[in-house]
Amino acid sequence: MARAPLGPLDMEFRKTSGNTGTREIEPLRVPKGRPVITNKTGESLFVPLEGDSFRFSCHKGLACFTACCAKLRLILTPYDIVRLKNRLRVSSDEFLDLHTETLFDEGKRFPLMRLRMLDDETGKCPFLTPQGCSVYEDRPGACRLYPVGRASALVKGEAQVKEKFFLVKEPHCLGFNEDKTWKVDDWSAHEGLRDYQRYNDRWLSIITSRVSIGAQDQAAKKYQMFFMASYNLDKFRSFLFSSRFFERFKVDESLKERMKKDDEALLEFALDWLDFSLFGKEKPSIFINL
Repeated sequence: MARAPLGPLDMEFRKTSGNTGTREIEPLRVPKGRPVITNKTGESLFVPLEGDSFRFSCHKGLACFTACCAKLRLILTPYDIVRLKNRLRVSSDEFLDLHTETLFDEGKRFPLMRLRMLDDETGKCPFLTPQGCSVYEDRPGACRLYPVGRASALVKGEAQVKEKFFLVKEPHCLGFNEDKTWKVDDWSAHEGLRDYQRYNDRWLSIITSRVSIGAQDQAAKKYQMFFMASYNLDKFRSFLFSSRFFERFKVDESLKERMKKDDEALLEFALDWLDFSLFGKEKPSIFINL
């Protein structure tokens, strides 16, 4: 079953169409007082969800099946990359080289990673087949959420992420004419979003932080660390275990053993490490107090 991705963190998206027909999907903050977002032709794309239920089904019998999986600006999160590179059984370096492009967008503090579409007239997702998505069980979180949009915000002093849901109604999509009715929670559970949202919300707190990263003469090293810990876990693992890191920072031995083989345990550690190393936040619980 193929679905179109939204933005990297399930936030509001902007979609434009130019001479190439490229669909641009990227994260933005949800502006107040703007209930419906439209494209250049005035078609409603991002519509507030009325109540907590909606009708939708995507299957091979629809004429639009897989039409949504091309010419996308699909930003990958660290957890997306972990799932995909392990599904493909390739290293982080190989996955990044073959399937991604690095974006240094104006106004964005940290680099983002975009999935590289096929370099031909179709501009299709590289994992798309006539039968649908070839990496379906490990597809990115944004693909799972479609056609629901999730606007999330981190509020200082509150542990829970605030969220609001929308429907993405693209003109070509026939899935909304189907009889299947979903509640948002049921849809999220059905699409396996729990782990994606947990990791993505954690990463969101880092890339949207307004805390200073410190002296400018250290900025380049910190951006390199962000890139490695976010996108190249194989290299981050090598950094941890091939340097004197564990001499300087005491970490539980059982956690160290898990991180040698478990990418999800390593990603958890990496996110805590980024908070500490980039922003100087209080020493996280991953370090043992001696």
